[in-house]
Amino acid sequence: MTKAAILAVAALPALAPVAAAQTQTTQTVKAVDEKTGPVSFANVASVRLGSDPQHGGSLITETQRSPLTPGQSKLAADRVAVPKNDGERSTFGGNWEIDLGKFGDAATSPYPAGIASRDHNVVAALQATNVPTAVAETNYALRDNARGKARPADDTMLVLENARSATDCSAPNKVTGTTTLTRLWVRGEDDTLKQVSMPAGSASLSVKNLRMGAPRPIEGADATKSLSDVVVSRVSSFDQLIRQDGWRNGDVTAQAGWRVDVTTHVRDESGEVLPDVSTTLVLGGVSCSIPKNFVAVSGGSGNGATATQPPVPTEVPAGYLGTTAAAPSSDYRLPLGLGLLVAGLVFGGLAIGLGRRRAARSRGE
Repeated sequence: MTKAAILAVAALPALAPVAAAQTQTTQTVKAVDEKTGPVSFANVASVRLGSDPQHGGSLITETQRSPLTPGQSKLAADRVAVPKNDGERSTFGGNWEIDLGKFGDAATSPYPAGIASRDHNVVAALQATNVPTAVAETNYALRDNARGKARPADDTMLVLENARSATDCSAPNKVTGTTTLTRLWVRGEDDTLKQVSMPAGSASLSVKNLRMGAPRPIEGADATKSLSDVVVSRVSSFDQLIRQDGWRNGDVTAQAGWRVDVTTHVRDESGEVLPDVSTTLVLGGVSCSIPKNFVAVSGGSGNGATATQPPVPTEVPAGYLGTTAAAPSSDYRLPLGLGLLVAGLVFGGLAIGLGRRRAARSRGE
């Protein structure tokens, strides 16, 4: 064996302690149980089309899931609207749009004057105490683009300014879900976007006869003659969340979010009544769950809104219906150790081959 080959092969054992050290480091923090342990979820906006969940369709955006070790999963900034692409548009329909991100200038903004453009903050976290928390906060604008007005804001029918939903599950007897906003705007019967008061507590806001059509084109319908009734309320139960199968609850669960139920009274051009269209939106749906015997680990602090742990890409993808997305993606021990080993073998093989070629040349072969 040539000197180069010997050096290459000798270097391989040195990789094992590196991988072993990585394993020891990451194993110092015990992971919570994936199926029954503390967990939180956060979703920026999702839609159910039709009043019957068994036969209607749903559009569920990426849902953040807390990691199995302390850390957080945060929604990427490129999610600024629903629908996001042609696939989501085919499910939701081509008329409505939910805006929830940052806009460059007033000309493209769907929000009324005076509402500053901002990024959303959607986070599911497991604190250092193993307490699960979640938060979803941003500005929401619901647009009916079938109106075809000159500016995006002129198509806006509903605005939730600085809407925030948050949950915290510190102990079985101490779980909270809160839902707040700065201002609520609705385009009423006079077709003017105005501020309205949102009732406190479990009370809902009902607004009738908005000049708003259905989320998708309806055969024979006249959008100018169709009107919609809107009810805005707070999420009060886990079943009210629009979620994938991978979004689970636990022995003790807290939830929060804004629920918008829209009933569109569809009419044709002669004014004849067509079947109503029901649509439900959940904006900022969040939850946290813990086992009934959960006890927080001492020595940590923090909350979902200000968690300092680095983001971990742990999410249930958009429209996903399954449980495999709940598995952790923060454990990089196997890819790193395996990658180093493979790299060592490759370079070792190259070195051996090069040594043989040099030996052959020295013999004049």
